[in-house]
Amino acid sequence: MDKQEHYSQILQYFAEAMPTAETELAYSNPFELLVAVILSAQCTDKRVNMMTPALFRAFPTAEHLAHTTFDELFPYIKSISYPNNKTKHLIGMAKMLLADFGGEVPDTIEKLQKLPGVGRKTANVIASVVYDKPAMAVDTHVFRVSKRLGLVNPNAKTPLEVEKELMQHIPTEQVPRAHHWLILHGRYVCVARKPKCADCGLQSLCPSFEQASLDA
Repeated sequence: MDKQEHYSQILQYFAEAMPTAETELAYSNPFELLVAVILSAQCTDKRVNMMTPALFRAFPTAEHLAHTTFDELFPYIKSISYPNNKTKHLIGMAKMLLADFGGEVPDTIEKLQKLPGVGRKTANVIASVVYDKPAMAVDTHVFRVSKRLGLVNPNAKTPLEVEKELMQHIPTEQVPRAHHWLILHGRYVCVARKPKCADCGLQSLCPSFEQASLDA
């Protein structure tokens, strides 16, 4: 089986198994998703969803967030990872949204990455989820699953390497959903420490499972 056929079969499986895959972050508009994704760095979506309702009630718009202070904002996010940096990033992000983008969340990866607290992964998430653009955000789940399934070079060392290889083989129109397929598969089945291979429908297409069976 060549590389493209390998991709096609895996994508077909995901399309049938997870036809409505989407982000698990709770949000109601692009601004809220941007805040949630910034907060989700090194933190679970579940934890972020626990504290964003109160945060969004207190700071419903970029203008509200831009005009708050560190001491006012910090208590709302102190329970998640790196709260000091994220408090500074959120205020800086809101100020830049108002000053440079008219309070609207930009729609290109280049512009998004200018915002404080927004790296390439976060920018790709926003471009993909909000604007349905073919952007592949590579988090720890995508990085791990892509290698285990033989979608990318097992020696790839950076998220950007993995992103570029995935983008070469995944059809453009499938990229936004494929991002969620890989994340959800890594979050619930192909977990880091002990993958749940017995529950996985991709055993016959997974070189890691094949190798583990040979080693057993």
